[in-house]
Amino acid sequence: MAETTKSGTATKDVATSGKDVATRETGALDTEQGRTSIADQVVSKIAGIATREISGVHALGGSAARTVGAIRERIPGSRTNMSQGVAVEVGERQAAVDIDLVAEYGVAIADLAEGVRRNVVGSVERMTGLEVTEVNITVHDIHVEGDDDEETTEEPRVL
Repeated sequence: MAETTKSGTATKDVATSGKDVATRETGALDTEQGRTSIADQVVSKIAGIATREISGVHALGGSAARTVGAIRERIPGSRTNMSQGVAVEVGERQAAVDIDLVAEYGVAIADLAEGVRRNVVGSVERMTGLEVTEVNITVHDIHVEGDDDEETTEEPRVL
């Protein structure tokens, strides 16, 4: 059965196969007034920002991602990629998050991972309404003060 709006255009079939629309367990993203879809990039950005908020996280991404990010940041007018080092899988009602990071030296990695998980789950669920099923964390490196990839001050070997 199709409904017709005041302008005369037909809308999609609204039959619910005997189920009451109000009692379907589809979550806040699927309502009687419409459906909300959240892109993977949105969830990835939220997770990246939530991870960076935790003390003890030095950087996100593996070495290749950090190198590309460092090059990108040197380009005038470019912005930091907030989803660097974060991969997500987003379904209709759930999301799974994978995070690659570099920890500060001296931080208890298990405590750091728990803090990151707690903050990512809380931020993603609060902002999107999606249930976060898992947050997998890979620590790729430990940052030691003075171990930064600073530009060398040596004279170039070739002109």
